[in-house]
Amino acid sequence: MATRAIRVALVLLALTALGTGVWATVSPRAFYDTFPGAGHSWVAADGPYNEHLIRDFGALNLALAAVTIVAAVTLARAVVIAAALAWLLYGVPHLVYHARHIDVYDSGDKAAVLVALALSVVLPVVILVAESRRAAPS
Repeated sequence: MATRAIRVALVLLALTALGTGVWATVSPRAFYDTFPGAGHSWVAADGPYNEHLIRDFGALNLALAAVTIVAAVTLARAVVIAAALAWLLYGVPHLVYHARHIDVYDSGDKAAVLVALALSVVLPVVILVAESRRAAPS
């Protein structure tokens, strides 16, 4: 059961990072103007457009996706732990920043932003807990 939870959480994180990473890297202006889509604009609400910053954000997400995919495919303990820790080091400050600056969003988007960002903290914690319960390699 722990192995399944780890793999599912890693796949969810990888898919999120891939989607965000490709979009921000390939089309930074569209990402800035329309992320997360469906008529919402979370990035543009929080400051002026900066192509360099958006492309770097996209590349960071692609790098995170690569490590996460390797962890999901191999389930190697060290890689799983490294991927989860990388997500926490990325996700916690990102969540804290947006929680402290939540006033830039429309009331309907406030909860959605926090829930979406909280997943990048909760899922790595789930991974670490599940990994600690998996049998250590002999």
